[in-house]
Amino acid sequence: MRSAYFPVNRTQQRLPLRGWIVTALVGLFASSCSQAGVVLGQMPVDLAEPKGIEVGFNHRTASRYRSPLSGAWRNGDNLEQMLINAIQSAETEILVAVQELSLPRIAESLVAASRQGVNVKVILENNYSTPWSQQHELDLSRHGRKRLQRLKVEADQDQNGVVSPEEARSHDALLILQHGKIAWIDDTEDGSKGSGLMHHKFVVIDGERVITGSANFTNSGIHGDAGATQTRGNVNHLISIQSPTLATVFKEEFAQMWGDGPGGSNNSRFGRNKTAQRLRTVKVGSMNVSVLFPPHAKTHSGHGIDVIEDQLGGAKKTIDLALFVFSAQQLSNKLAERVSAGVKLRLLADPGFASRSFSEVLDLLGVALPDRFCKLEAGNQPLPKSLKGIGTPRLARGDKLHHKFAVIDNKTVITGSFNWSPSAAHTNDETLLVIHSPELAAHFTREMDRMWRGAELGITTRMRRKLKRQTRKCGSGTERK
Repeated sequence: MRSAYFPVNRTQQRLPLRGWIVTALVGLFASSCSQAGVVLGQMPVDLAEPKGIEVGFNHRTASRYRSPLSGAWRNGDNLEQMLINAIQSAETEILVAVQELSLPRIAESLVAASRQGVNVKVILENNYSTPWSQQHELDLSRHGRKRLQRLKVEADQDQNGVVSPEEARSHDALLILQHGKIAWIDDTEDGSKGSGLMHHKFVVIDGERVITGSANFTNSGIHGDAGATQTRGNVNHLISIQSPTLATVFKEEFAQMWGDGPGGSNNSRFGRNKTAQRLRTVKVGSMNVSVLFPPHAKTHSGHGIDVIEDQLGGAKKTIDLALFVFSAQQLSNKLAERVSAGVKLRLLADPGFASRSFSEVLDLLGVALPDRFCKLEAGNQPLPKSLKGIGTPRLARGDKLHHKFAVIDNKTVITGSFNWSPSAAHTNDETLLVIHSPELAAHFTREMDRMWRGAELGITTRMRRKLKRQTRKCGSGTERK
């Protein structure tokens, strides 16, 4: 059974069985042009979840919800509603640390909780800590301008091309927090220009429940882009863990970053200014859950890449990987080693990042790609022979594979905000989780199976075009010193 934290859809939760069947049939016929068919009279058999843990995937085929952007039925778990349900359950405290929060309904829920006496604190990444309605395009990067345009489209309810003050007040999430007197800081609160990235994506509820994973709290990260009907949101997941012990570990990380909050004595700590954390393991039911909060110095034994390498090194049969960014040579070497030992590898990477010059996906495919300066990555080590089982998933235009997970031997899950890159290990504020649970692993394997269907394996068309273009421009390239 799906809990209140992960509703299949809001209608299903509220209606009796007969009402739900009628609603489902209506929704099926109404959406027949936009989604795969289902077998009438046959409810999907869900996988069991380990006690104390729930997981949702926003592209999951066995559940559906109405998109808040279009109103159409779509496949997936509603990760936004999961967050709202958790916020609404809070009685004493809500701690939010997320790179970007632009969903107005989440902001409204936080304000409502605060007005009920709940202590609400929010930490954001400095690039996303200004209400978008107070930003000017000329001050923004190309990415920032695109983001601003998407948010304006979402807010422009009368579609007259102008965002009114009223529309801004109801659709600018940070403006809603501001008017609701919610305290928030970003990673410049320590007096610096910010850490590499404040890349966390976690919420702690009442010191008892932790919600984390790969999703930012945005339409792009969950539902899709406003005005781009083909999008379904970046491919993401969130995991909810009921454990006061684990929540305490997350609260300690939050406390380091928060310090004394806005203003005050600048005693917040981000990035490498934090006290370096070791990998800590707690019991959740019968499971071991290990958590690490980067960053760490390269000389620090047990940094994030080391932790992942240790887990990969223990693989005996299978490794499944779904990765947004993969640029850690250390991990590429370990994967090649395990494959040579007979381990079966499936790796899907985001199509955009897979074909970048620093991508380890290219190394595993046995190719080297010069960068825009016609230089090869320092220490670049493409394999002499391409590995099998490497590819990119089929995605709607505009969507990204944003997962950062591994499943090892169908019993161990690696997840969190941690991209498999040196910057995640040594620069950014991140969450890295290792969970030993065959039951949980089955959920991530199912998600991998879903993406694997229709994936483009080997050197993709996109990679081939880029390789040809760079070869014409650069020849073989030269190794960067």
